[in-house]
Amino acid sequence: MLARYRMFAGYNAWCNERLYDTAAQVADTDYRTDRGAFFKSLHGTLNHLLVGDRIWMRRFTGQGEAPPSLDAILHDDFTRLRVARRTEDERISHYIGTLSEDDLAKTIRYRTIVNPQDIEQVLAPALDHFFNHQTHHRGQAHAMLSAVIGNDRTPSFDLIIYQRETGQGGLHNIS
Repeated sequence: MLARYRMFAGYNAWCNERLYDTAAQVADTDYRTDRGAFFKSLHGTLNHLLVGDRIWMRRFTGQGEAPPSLDAILHDDFTRLRVARRTEDERISHYIGTLSEDDLAKTIRYRTIVNPQDIEQVLAPALDHFFNHQTHHRGQAHAMLSAVIGNDRTPSFDLIIYQRETGQGGLHNIS
């Protein structure tokens, strides 16, 4: 299980670099235009990804900022947002690197943001949600980028591509 979460942490950082490299090519107007996604624009979606990660990392570690809402704009400036994204990805990788197999079976406790409730959950399924949430919203960002700059200029975020490039996930090129 730990190898899988380490792979997902690496995949997360890899995807975010590709996402931000591509988003940097988009005109500011296109970057901020409401495209009908849950967090409206590419800007809102990238901020939400950081918000979600900070909320979950605080739940996992007890440390870090707690954003005030799921739609908070933590950084209005793209460059600052990207720096914060890289810092958070490093924090995620470090945290995952500190876990043991026994840690994955431990229970965490947290309070939800929307319709506040106190929750107890085993860490491993919470980590599954954490990484799946990132993939879900990156998919929305990918769709927005494709609509603005076209499919040919929007990179793949497929896990299998990451595995091929890094050798993660037990994938090996035999030719």
